[in-house]
Amino acid sequence: MKHILVELDDRCARDLERVAPSKKRLRAEFVRQAIRRAIDLALDRSTQEAYRVLPISGGPEASDILGWDEDNALARRTRSTKKAPRRRARTKSAA
Repeated sequence: MKHILVELDDRCARDLERVAPSKKRLRAEFVRQAIRRAIDLALDRSTQEAYRVLPISGGPEASDILGWDEDNALARRTRSTKKAPRRRARTKSAA
C-alpha cells in the first residue's frame, strides 16, 4: 500500500476532524473512500463526455454491462445509519 502526504487548509482539516476524528482511528478509511469516490466520479464525467462527443446508436447491449458490479457500495447512495433514540419502558414503582 502506498503512503501519500497531503496538505489541507485549516477549514478542511477542521471539518475532517469533525467527521472522522483521528482519535477514533476512522480517518484513513474515510480518506480512502473519499478519494475512491472522487476518482470514480471523475472517470464517470470523462466517460459521459466521450458519449456526448460520440454517442452510441441504440440502447446498451448485454456486453456493455458485462462485469458491472451491482453490489459496489460506491455506486449506491448510502442510507443514514443513525437510529432514533429508543425510549425505555416505564416500570411500575413499588408503592
